[in-house]
Amino acid sequence: MSTPAEVVETDTGTITRYRRHPLGRGLVASGATVDPTAHIERTAYVEPGAVVGRGAWIGATAWIDRDATIGAAAVVGANVHVGQNSHIGHGARVGGHSRIGANARIGNGAHIPGDSQVDAFADIAGPGDIPA
Repeated sequence: MSTPAEVVETDTGTITRYRRHPLGRGLVASGATVDPTAHIERTAYVEPGAVVGRGAWIGATAWIDRDATIGAAAVVGANVHVGQNSHIGHGARVGGHSRIGANARIGNGAHIPGDSQVDAFADIAGPGDIPA
């Protein structure tokens, strides 16, 4: 039995195939790498080239953009967009409804509060809470 696939076509005609991840049933694009122990909520998307580490948690309606990296044991809350080529460090937490800009770096153990906006190319050290 094969894993069911979903197909999405963009306005420019690019077609991306997604499969359901076993833990959480979230959508993982062909070309993305998600550890089998990671949890991807059913309405979350992981785009091509993205990497999600061991034991990470991706919340509902979160969008992990192309070539982004989510470290081991990191938590990405509901309705978060992690921008293209961004890095969320090991054990970091990103609160719900936040936006992480392209090429941003969130350090190991950092905590980004909910409803935060992290600019493109930002470099945030961890661990600890980052003010909103």
